[in-house]
Amino acid sequence: MKNKSTVTIKDVAKRAGVAASTVSRVINNKSLISEETREKIMEAMRELNYFPNSLARNFANGNACAIALAIDANDNTTFSNVFFNKSVFGIETVAQNNGYNILITNGKEEKGGVSSIEKLILERKIDGLILPSVMAKRKLIKKLFELDFPFVILGEPENFKLESSWVDINNIQGGELAVNHLIQKGYKRIAFLSSNPKAIFSQNRLAGYKQALTFAGFDVNEKYIASCEETLPAGYNLLKEVFKTSSLPDAVICSDNITAFGVLRAASEMGISVPRELGVLSFDNYPIAEYTNPPLTVVDVDTYSLGEQAASILIRKIEREKEVNQQTLISTRIISRESTNLKGELL
Repeated sequence: MKNKSTVTIKDVAKRAGVAASTVSRVINNKSLISEETREKIMEAMRELNYFPNSLARNFANGNACAIALAIDANDNTTFSNVFFNKSVFGIETVAQNNGYNILITNGKEEKGGVSSIEKLILERKIDGLILPSVMAKRKLIKKLFELDFPFVILGEPENFKLESSWVDINNIQGGELAVNHLIQKGYKRIAFLSSNPKAIFSQNRLAGYKQALTFAGFDVNEKYIASCEETLPAGYNLLKEVFKTSSLPDAVICSDNITAFGVLRAASEMGISVPRELGVLSFDNYPIAEYTNPPLTVVDVDTYSLGEQAASILIRKIEREKEVNQQTLISTRIISRESTNLKGELL
């Protein structure tokens, strides 16, 4: 038997008793071949230990069998974000299951006005792109449209919302769930603390918060709405600031766990009992949220599904020329823990 590196399509064709062109069509799925002939060819490939040259095959098909995930390489927090990493895992899983590799590329524009994304596209090294919403700038999106290149945005974008495909967490629903949970637990004066008020996801969470309060017949007290940086000291200071109001809140919704950790520390130092005097609820189920004192109630966001859905939509766009744009929202859920257990119920 020949060494596998020297076996050719002609050798496979001879073993299977078919033309070399028939073997090529089976490898590239180019035309209908009878199941009997296909199996004969596959058996010959197995016997000869023949592996098609994927690089040559992809070149012939015009496919790279790769998709790119853009990141901001200048942001050193990118890969320390556990939720982003879960999204990447979801993307990777779907890509591998469909025969695609993942390339991580810097989405920032390089010197000369050409980004690494454009280079990958123009050099035909990728078949599609997943773009975090913070990097979905108008100039880049317009260029992708001009090139008619498949892409999906991870997170609700500011630009081209209807013209593009994107996947996001249903943050409005999350804000509503948070308020309704606290009301059901017996809290009445609910504050909202945000660490990133200009971001669309924060604005949607705040919108859900306001909608749920109004629907439940509660007034929206603007003094209960405040923002800070996403740091533990900022959350600490923010709670102290909110507690200077004449009518103290009896519950607080934090836009992230870091802010919530600061709130818990401030409450402890101020002698405020959680959950008896103050309910604390946070977005995001950080790995240590259940180990805080008391354990933290959260709005859980499924960022794995976020990546999974984004990759699935992108692959459909790559493989079907007329795939319509799709906007998908991933549902949230409450994980109830001791920090909002005002009534002392069994959890």
